[in-house]
Amino acid sequence: MNKELLEALEILEKEKNISKETMLEAIENSLITACKNHFGKADNIKVNINPETCDFAVLAEKEVVEEVEDPLMQISLAEAKMISPGFETGNIVQIPIESRSFGRIATQNAKNVILQKIREEERSVIYNQYYEKEKDVVTGVVQRYLGRNISINLGKADAMLNESEQVKGEVFQPTERIKVYVLEVKDTPKGPRISVSRTHPDLVKRLFELEVAEVKDGTVEIRSIAREAGSRTKIAVMSNDPNVDPVGACVGLNGARVNSIVNELRGEKIDIINWDDNPAYLIENALSPAKVICVVADEEAREAQVIVPDYQLSLAIGKEGQNARLAAKLTGFKIDIKSETQAREMGLFEQMGMDDQTEEGTYETYEEYDPYEGEYEQEYETADQADYEDGYQAGYQDNYQDDVIPQ
Repeated sequence: MNKELLEALEILEKEKNISKETMLEAIENSLITACKNHFGKADNIKVNINPETCDFAVLAEKEVVEEVEDPLMQISLAEAKMISPGFETGNIVQIPIESRSFGRIATQNAKNVILQKIREEERSVIYNQYYEKEKDVVTGVVQRYLGRNISINLGKADAMLNESEQVKGEVFQPTERIKVYVLEVKDTPKGPRISVSRTHPDLVKRLFELEVAEVKDGTVEIRSIAREAGSRTKIAVMSNDPNVDPVGACVGLNGARVNSIVNELRGEKIDIINWDDNPAYLIENALSPAKVICVVADEEAREAQVIVPDYQLSLAIGKEGQNARLAAKLTGFKIDIKSETQAREMGLFEQMGMDDQTEEGTYETYEEYDPYEGEYEQEYETADQADYEDGYQAGYQDNYQDDVIPQ
């Protein structure tokens, strides 16, 4: 039994996750390479390795002939008879070769073959390990800044957080531990090249899967997500179990679950709303915490007309149009928001076939309605800035408990 070789293979298998069978194949190829360097060719060389004991034998298969023309491939009948009297012309004789007789160059080449195989297998193992984590969240340690990019150590490999995938305003210190989303893993001759992100919307989704057991097991499903990294995220959730409140499960007791994710995202605000198959109800939920008078949605054109109370216009549009913009991304509808006064002046109530005195919370899915051509950014520009600040803060505080955290 070759104990030294057996122990070396077990250490490689344990530390680098390289299988013993792969290394035995590399040793076999290295011995054949050494024979080729030593004798000039190795067409008739055969290597036998016992995988249990790691004992190996190198044999040269030679044909028995009357007159030897190629000593490397042939053996005379007289010499064959000395090995075994039963050999006849045309038989194949296996002649043992002492590997210790190989020269320095042949031995060095054999060593290089084994080392090259170890490096290839190590790269392959690391690539496969991180390829399985593609489109998932991993924890890494910040190493250093490379220009405006950040090198992050993920354990056995380094990843690159490019400037385009960084959240504006986030600053990391060396040795700081952060969670990142694995965008892509490429196999290269120098090892796997891993690209990660802090801005991808699925980062928030994966963080909820890690933090909320109901999301991970499928009881609560995240149907849609819209994110402006570093500022605000809206997610729409639904429950596959009527006894489980999807928003409450994601928020957690006293907001513990969602606060954990907010801390990981460095204070990024997260709005959690209920998903609804009716696009009008979904759009109303997406515009929370703003209250809505009515929603008319055209499913074919993917457009919606929303009318809100005058004092809710700034809140519905949001700072620099953010609330409406995220709601549009979340629902997939182009949303045109008008105040109640504007709607009356434009005759939208009559155009929709609705009474002027419509109560808040009226919803309609309208197939042939041609919505008024207007953009929420233009409406925001005409809104009074002071009204926005006061209305947003007051409205958010009053409605957050109702719309986000269930009692």
